[in-house]
Amino acid sequence: MTAHAADDSQDVPGGQPGAAGPQEHADNPLQRLIMERLRERGWSYGEVARRGGLPRSTVYTLATTRNLVRPPRPATIDALAKGLDVPVSAVRGAAAQSTGLHYYDDAGSGHRDSTDQERDLLIASIDELSAADRQHVAALVESLRNRAARDKGAASGTDGSR
Repeated sequence: MTAHAADDSQDVPGGQPGAAGPQEHADNPLQRLIMERLRERGWSYGEVARRGGLPRSTVYTLATTRNLVRPPRPATIDALAKGLDVPVSAVRGAAAQSTGLHYYDDAGSGHRDSTDQERDLLIASIDELSAADRQHVAALVESLRNRAARDKGAASGTDGSR
């Protein structure tokens, strides 16, 4: 059977038997988000593109590009979120993390999934840092933990000050 160019049946990640490549192994958070959503819903790149008003090539590129140089434009992020039927903050955060940036969204901080993604990013990134950079990160974490302890002590009235 010959597939037609307009046919989306082979446009589903992992839909080609024996095909190895980016569809089976997403290397960055944006790729993972797109691939997981496509698998969950059984959608194709073309379907997501239609739903979000994006070119199919844009969805495909974002789903298969391992090393994003910069996050997509805000309009692209909004359209991708619409196409994937996920919150814009999820796409924005995944896109930022995929480029090595960190994105914090107070509105999304209550979602367990975003917390898990941040934790996973921190753990996965530790081996990529130099020894000096790990020392800087450790000092930052220690500083944040000390501040949290001070804030907790001040809130409970046990910080020793009057």
